[in-house]
Amino acid sequence: MTVSPSDLNAIHTPRIAMSGATGRVGAHLINDLINDPVSLLALTRNPAKTQFPSGVDVASIDFDQTATLRQALEGVDTLFLAHGTSDRQVDNEIALIDAAVLAGVTHIVKLSAMGPATPLNPFAWHMRIEAHLATQPVASTVLRPSAFADVLKRAGAQVANGTWGGSAGNGTVNFIDTRDVAKAARVALLEEVSTRSQRAYHLTGLRAWTMQDIAQELTHLLQRPVVYHQRSAAEQRAMLLSDGASALMADLLTGMDLMYHESALSEITLTVEQMTGKSPRDLSDWLIENISLFR
Repeated sequence: MTVSPSDLNAIHTPRIAMSGATGRVGAHLINDLINDPVSLLALTRNPAKTQFPSGVDVASIDFDQTATLRQALEGVDTLFLAHGTSDRQVDNEIALIDAAVLAGVTHIVKLSAMGPATPLNPFAWHMRIEAHLATQPVASTVLRPSAFADVLKRAGAQVANGTWGGSAGNGTVNFIDTRDVAKAARVALLEEVSTRSQRAYHLTGLRAWTMQDIAQELTHLLQRPVVYHQRSAAEQRAMLLSDGASALMADLLTGMDLMYHESALSEITLTVEQMTGKSPRDLSDWLIENISLFR
């Protein structure tokens, strides 16, 4: 079939804007999308300090100047909405949602979090953002991953010096590799949705683990005993503060431990495989890849 110049001009290349493009999921996601027939725009507050693959456009945004958000999103079809954990997360994500609607974005894919209704952050923050997104005149897809395997990097030095522990008790947690979250996000960004579509996907790894299970796996990999020391929530918060964590981070981490203790993130779904065609990575594989962190 011969395609005329006028036909070529009529072909529209979808433009995807990405917030959180340097984050744990965003960085993988850009690499996954780079060879797709889309135009990529990375939104960043520090364009001079960030590098992206060739072919990725960059727009500078300032959450204190909301006009920059709308300007950056002009001509964008789909927005990937992600934000680093911060006490400004709710305000900033809502500002991006509102700017996207005003700019004519037709689909927003939000990176959220799995979990029950709770006052604990960051889960409560995500609930507020999701609630706002649900009322907007735009198609939306919410990705709700279980706990990121990357959170275990914080335990690296503690495992190495024998002080690893927390208040998770014997609760089970399903950890997911951020690369699998990115691959599911790619599918969500590329799939066709109706004008007012509202979807939500629960993304998990293969199984749920106790901290004792992880300690046993690390014992096997390191060829030395690894123990998870049980503490009360108050003891764990005090230890985090003594190690230099901010009060906000100490609260977030002890809140995560409470969710682990209650097995609130132990759900197992087939969603990653159904979306991507591949099973999610096992936590054992992640531990093997990152074992140097725990030596």
